[in-house]
Amino acid sequence: MNQFIAGLPKVELHLHIEGSLEPELMFALAERNHIAIPYRSPEEVRAAYQFHNLQSFLDIYYQGANVLIHEQDFYDLTWAYLLRCKADNVVHTEIFFDPQTHTERGIAFETVVHGIHRALEQGQTELEISSQLILCFLRHLDQDAAFRTLEQAMPHRDKIIGVGLDSSELGHPPEKFKDVFQKALEAGFLTVAHAGEEGPSQNIDNTLDLLGATRVDHGVRCVEDPALVARLIRDQVPLTVCPLSNLKLKVFESMRDHNIVELLRKELCVTINSDDPAYFGGYMTDNFQAVADAHPMSREEIAQFTFNAIMASFISEEEKQRLTQLTLNYLESF
Repeated sequence: MNQFIAGLPKVELHLHIEGSLEPELMFALAERNHIAIPYRSPEEVRAAYQFHNLQSFLDIYYQGANVLIHEQDFYDLTWAYLLRCKADNVVHTEIFFDPQTHTERGIAFETVVHGIHRALEQGQTELEISSQLILCFLRHLDQDAAFRTLEQAMPHRDKIIGVGLDSSELGHPPEKFKDVFQKALEAGFLTVAHAGEEGPSQNIDNTLDLLGATRVDHGVRCVEDPALVARLIRDQVPLTVCPLSNLKLKVFESMRDHNIVELLRKELCVTINSDDPAYFGGYMTDNFQAVADAHPMSREEIAQFTFNAIMASFISEEEKQRLTQLTLNYLESF
């Protein structure tokens, strides 16, 4: 089964590129950019990754992002992630980035998007990994800040396929951003949003109804509302679930407690993703493996996570058919 998981084609739909900043690269960029960080070694950084909730993670996450200054930094960050994708047989990835984390520090929007986009283009040509880029608004900031960020994104619509909503869910419900999401939809962006991770299941309903979301990031608290579960099954609304992240942030106490396999067997469109892998201890293969170790599954069930992700992705129908056939061929080869 380990061999099967390692070779399985994978599609990642929930990855924060700033959350793939490994301690070694953090140190290298801090030195290159003359940025002081409060750690003496990569090992000391990793030792600090003991989170008790989402906010305790976000505090250190934003601190780590301070080393990202120049276009080359964002390129290096993204390229390092793509190399991990190649090692994990990720064939398509849809990456979140948080421009406000950088523009609030005086970094130009263009610096961020150009560095990431350049790496993604190289990933397509050299690694054969296709990709899409999704801009996320920080929900702990106000909607006016989100509107300003959307305006900055307008000249880059050729590089950005959608907008999302991340950061602190508690106290910042979807309805806070209804107007900016409406404007994003009118501008032709697809929309997604984090909901039902630490916040209540009602946030999932509101994300769909008020933000026009194509898929829901996390969504594991949907089980609190049977009517919502029925809706998600009926409409095949994708949930981009992040198992190791949920464990690290205490959404579940153990992987055996995680509901992702239960949701899969109820025929919800759940997918496996790594979220912020440098902080949560695992990229895509690690997440698949952790779920399979805790929940005995057939190969067909494990492959269903990939089929679901292909269906939920923002790629053409032709490309979905190609990746589906690729995965079917792999499954049938075992």
